[in-house]
Amino acid sequence: MGKYTHSLKTLRDIALEYGRVELPDLASMARELGSVVHRDAPALSARLASLRRRRRQGGRWLLAERGHPALRVLVMACAPGQRMPLLDHADRWGLELTLHGALEWQSYRRDPHNGELDAQARNWLGPGDASWFERDAGLAHRCRNLSRHDTAYTLHVYGGELPDHRAGAACEDVSAWIAQVQRGTLAGQLAP
Repeated sequence: MGKYTHSLKTLRDIALEYGRVELPDLASMARELGSVVHRDAPALSARLASLRRRRRQGGRWLLAERGHPALRVLVMACAPGQRMPLLDHADRWGLELTLHGALEWQSYRRDPHNGELDAQARNWLGPGDASWFERDAGLAHRCRNLSRHDTAYTLHVYGGELPDHRAGAACEDVSAWIAQVQRGTLAGQLAP
């Protein structure tokens, strides 16, 4: 358990250090965070097992928050087989890193004139793998847990004010997506 606490604190500290500027080098942040997860994956998975036993559904836990420049670091759970709704973080940057499990991560670009979405990329992420987005109001993404039996856990680092985001229904017809502002609820706070 001590090794997990150290790993989680290290992940938090890396995110806070890179997030000291308005638009950090997300590729370098992803590499550094990923190396910690690769090095400590068994310890992280063992500690996250207690969260998996208590909660079979998705959840979000705050790991760190800072006001200037605005930054939030969260741990999120994605239930077995769960497909998250399509998310649009507006003009913010973000990085999502898999801690445990495997995710499919799809990105889309919204046409500024008619609002239709066009699929851009699809990635498969395992422990230590990351995807990120820079400030671009035309981008949206969604994730899906590839396992039918195991909860996936991810580390999310978001820059900019992020109490709200726009989300659409988890449907196959993404071109018909209609955004609604949502406020994410937290299941609690994790101590580093």
